[in-house]
Amino acid sequence: MTISVAIVAMDEEANIGRTLASVAWADEIVLVDSGSKDRTSDIAHERGARVVFEPWRGYVAQKQYAIDLCTKDWVLLLDADEEVSPGLAEEIRAAISDPDAANGYKLPRKNLFLGRWMRYGGFYPDPKLRLFRRGQGFVTGHDPHDRCELRPEMPQQTRQFKNALVHYTYPNLSLYIAHMNRYSSLGAQLAVSKGHRQFSFANIVLRPLATFVYNYGFRLGFLDGREGLLLHLYHAVYVSWKYAKAWELSPDALER
Repeated sequence: MTISVAIVAMDEEANIGRTLASVAWADEIVLVDSGSKDRTSDIAHERGARVVFEPWRGYVAQKQYAIDLCTKDWVLLLDADEEVSPGLAEEIRAAISDPDAANGYKLPRKNLFLGRWMRYGGFYPDPKLRLFRRGQGFVTGHDPHDRCELRPEMPQQTRQFKNALVHYTYPNLSLYIAHMNRYSSLGAQLAVSKGHRQFSFANIVLRPLATFVYNYGFRLGFLDGREGLLLHLYHAVYVSWKYAKAWELSPDALER
């Protein structure tokens, strides 16, 4: 069986070479570039990827577009800042060669924050369905929180690998805060669509506090040291921003 790797990217010069090197064994690599101003596309060409330029459609639609461009028997969907570990690569190659393979496979993901692996607080194993037979998987969810699922008409046969997909997320606080600012704006639009339009002390203060206590305390996020403290503290701030921005988008806020 053959395999395609689908990647969406924009201005990922710092990461894309590592990502592509980790899947150099694949039969096809499709990279959809949404307008990089750095060397992302040049590096991808040098690594043998098929580069397609497409304006940004949103996280869900852009990733689905990349999947639809793939031509091999299996599809592995990656983010531009992820790396397939050697052990995971072996598992993937064995799975797609197995006549009794499942229709989809979940990959455990090691999320790195400020260079440290976040083992606790709900960030590991963080399994993601990313490998599936072509035509049987699709991208769903709401921007920026996309996810892959098997099509409901297909047999829901999934398994999980043991080795990890390494996620080099947020090497510094400036990048993290900038992303959370953007993500909270997208989350606010979704919150408004669900009816969260009023200024809510519970959502803006109590919900973020509960999120911090649950992840940092009950889910043992404190065991990840200083980096864990910062991650869970600022994630709680993101939750507060999201609901404050939802109120800001409401007619009540505009009339104040």
